[in-house]
Amino acid sequence: MTQIALTAQHIVPSSIQEEAQIALSHYPNLADTPITFKFKKKIKKSTMQAQPIFSSLFRSRKKREYIVLISEKIKISGKEYFTKDVPKNIMVGWLGHELGHIMDYQDRSSLNLAWFGIKYTLSGSYLKEAERAADTYAVSSGMGPYIVETKNFILGNAEIQEKYKARIRKFYLSPEEIMAMVEQQEASSE
Repeated sequence: MTQIALTAQHIVPSSIQEEAQIALSHYPNLADTPITFKFKKKIKKSTMQAQPIFSSLFRSRKKREYIVLISEKIKISGKEYFTKDVPKNIMVGWLGHELGHIMDYQDRSSLNLAWFGIKYTLSGSYLKEAERAADTYAVSSGMGPYIVETKNFILGNAEIQEKYKARIRKFYLSPEEIMAMVEQQEASSE
């Protein structure tokens, strides 16, 4: 799959160039942060995954590099679909959520990030806290409508496996919680 450089810092598969550009435009703080978006054959229990590049953990926070792994395919009702073919706004929302994780990671020390990874893997309550934090970063960056659309796409799609939907309901903000945050954000900006 062809990778292109959106900027000197952002490498993206050409098939999702526009979606990545829209998502990144909501995060001006990430303009100078090296981020590579890359398709992967399969990601366990997830569609996407943002993480620091291991070797960059030994550098200062400002020089850290990140990767957003994107599962090549998602399974809906036993059929596999290419992730790059999901509707544009859904992809923007998914990418925006992952960029929310990177915003969360930026303020953490390397030791804290390593501990974060362990707790994320082993603790359901910590996983919930981390996923809700990523959604919160996305909403506060103006991505609320995309995040709601993505959640509604997943939860309202009869063909998506119930097991995946249950995971979304358990660990992530609900569309209603996101809309309440958006409304609160709009009210405070008036």
